[in-house]
Amino acid sequence: MSDVLQLVREDLRDFAGYSSARNTKVTGEIWLNANESPWANDADMQAIARRYPDPQPGQLRLMLADLYGVVPEQILIGRGSDEAIDLLVRALCVPARDAVLVAPPVFGMYAVCARLQGARLVEVPLIDDPNDLHVDLEEVTRRALAERVKIVFLCSPGNPAGGVIPAEDVLAVAQRLDGRALVVVDEAYIEFAAAPSLADKVASQTNLAVLRTLSKAHALAAARIGCVIADPALIDVLRRCQAPYPVPAPCTEVALRALTPGALAATRERIAIIKSERQTLRAKLEMCAGVRRVYPSQGNFLLVRFDDASAAYAALLAQGVVVRDQRAAPQLGDALRISIGTPAQNARVLAALEAREQVS
Repeated sequence: MSDVLQLVREDLRDFAGYSSARNTKVTGEIWLNANESPWANDADMQAIARRYPDPQPGQLRLMLADLYGVVPEQILIGRGSDEAIDLLVRALCVPARDAVLVAPPVFGMYAVCARLQGARLVEVPLIDDPNDLHVDLEEVTRRALAERVKIVFLCSPGNPAGGVIPAEDVLAVAQRLDGRALVVVDEAYIEFAAAPSLADKVASQTNLAVLRTLSKAHALAAARIGCVIADPALIDVLRRCQAPYPVPAPCTEVALRALTPGALAATRERIAIIKSERQTLRAKLEMCAGVRRVYPSQGNFLLVRFDDASAAYAALLAQGVVVRDQRAAPQLGDALRISIGTPAQNARVLAALEAREQVS
């Protein structure tokens, strides 16, 4: 197994980063080391906002490690998965030299971060077959080896189609790219899938990293709490490249409450409802006139192809239903992505589409 630090930019391997007031491990009663206000703002009812927060909140890190089955040293908490993606690209890719590989259509932030860093973008389009939109892993591996790719981003369950990449196939790719590239698996929707997370494989496959988030299944999108799970040596590098105070204290507080046993039990119940509604909505959408195809999904959404996606989008919007227009994405000129809502919201989707057909 190669040293994952060999994948990090040479100039950042010993980079110290910014040492904030909270990075210094000191104790005391009167804190006058960070130029903070000695009084809380009158609007701060809990008096938690006047102090700079812990850069990596210890209790939250412990709870996330327990939730994901890893050790705290393998976790870097940040502003959703987006910050982790950006940090990985900046830390590993030398501008104009190294490349990032993606499999479109897929979550757009991988390509955005590559462009902002000046990293080349290598695209291996998904294959659309009768069963699913799936990743051509053989071509991914071949292109990664041939084109100086530093990071391979794989989304599982995929966004926007919702397919899962078998864990053994991901590990096989990581093994073939060992010493050459970091394989990053974005598991933003894994809680909705009938598939295991790869988080516990990071310890044995050092060029594997996993992205997790509290935005989806845990209903904390506005809190912006996500993390990257990776080899501790890589986590240490990423932390030194991160902004000084990435996790606001109020966001940490709501995340801690969301990870208590009672809150986790409620989350599991809601995940079960989403999965049931996903199956019901898919079956009913397939029966709607004008629907060409509904992809099997293991996320909290369905990708739907229409005979006239523009008319379907307009009909939904006219009834107050906002869905994700995918028509600008590669291969998806006739598609919309519909998040799974409550039973009542899903009924509104079907009613809007049925009303469109009656009018036409």
